[in-house]
Amino acid sequence: MHLKRKKMKSTNVAFLGLGVMGFPMAGHLQKAGFNVTVYNRTQEKAQRWQDTYKGAQAATIESAVSHADVVFMCVGNDNDVLAVATKALDNMKADAVLVDHTTASATVARQLGSEAKQRNIGFLDAPVSGGEAGAVNGQLTIMVGGTDEVFNRIKPVMDVYARHSQRLGPTGSGQLAKMMNQICIAGIVQGLAEALHFGQQAGLDCDAVIEVISKGAAQSWQMENRALTMLKGEYEFGFAVDWMRKDLAIALDEARRNGSTLPLTALVDQFYADVQKSGGGRWDTSSLLSRLS
Repeated sequence: MHLKRKKMKSTNVAFLGLGVMGFPMAGHLQKAGFNVTVYNRTQEKAQRWQDTYKGAQAATIESAVSHADVVFMCVGNDNDVLAVATKALDNMKADAVLVDHTTASATVARQLGSEAKQRNIGFLDAPVSGGEAGAVNGQLTIMVGGTDEVFNRIKPVMDVYARHSQRLGPTGSGQLAKMMNQICIAGIVQGLAEALHFGQQAGLDCDAVIEVISKGAAQSWQMENRALTMLKGEYEFGFAVDWMRKDLAIALDEARRNGSTLPLTALVDQFYADVQKSGGGRWDTSSLLSRLS
C-alpha cells in the first residue's frame, strides 16, 4: 500500500472519543492549527469541547471521518474499538490513516490493521502512557505498531501531544508494549505499597524516608508522584483501578496465548479486585496501600 505524503498543518483531523484523555488530546490538535472535528457518544461532552477549543463537532462517526486525512480514536475496550473503528473504516477515504490510542488487545489491532489495508487506509495501534496529566500537558508517551511509512507520516501530528512517540514493530506491537508498561506499573505500585505499609508499622517517618530513598536505586515515577498521597490515603484522582484491571486482563490473556509466566501480575490483579470490592474501583492505582492499612 502506498500512502500519499501530505503537508500536515493543513490536515483535516477527526477525533473519536472525548474521555479524560481524548478531550485534551483533541484540544492540543485544534490549538496547533489542525482542522479538528470531534465525535463523542455523549453530545454534551462534544459541545463542551467545541465551546472550549472552537473546533467542530459531528453528530455521527460517519460524518466526522468522511473528509478526514487522519482519524484518531480513544475509547474504552475491545468491543468499543471494534464498534467505532468499523464505522470509521467504512466511511474513511482511501489514503487516510486511522490511529487507535485506546489500550486494547493486540488481536483487535491486527484485525483492524488487516481491514484498513484492504481499504487502502493506513492504521497504527498507538496506546499512550502518562495519564490524564500527560494528556493535559501534552507530555504523553506513545507506543506504536504499524509500518514505518505510516508512522513517519503521522508522527508530526502525534508530536503535538506527545513527549515521545516510537514505532516498535508491526501492527499489534504498540499494544504489546503497553501491556509491558502495565505489568511494570502493577509490580512497582505493589512494592511501593508494601514498603510504605512496612514503614508505618515500624513507626518510621515515611515522608522523610521517601525523601531519602527516592534519591537512590528505589526511585520510580510512582514513588515520586504517588508516595505522599498514598501516605495521606488520597486516591480520588489518577488512573482508575477499574481501567487497570481491564488492562491487566488483556496482558494476562496475551500471556496465556504466548506462553509467558506472569505470577506477580496475576497476584496484583487480584489485589486490585480486593480494592474494587471495598468500593475503590474509581480510585487511583496507588490505592493498593488501602488493602494493607
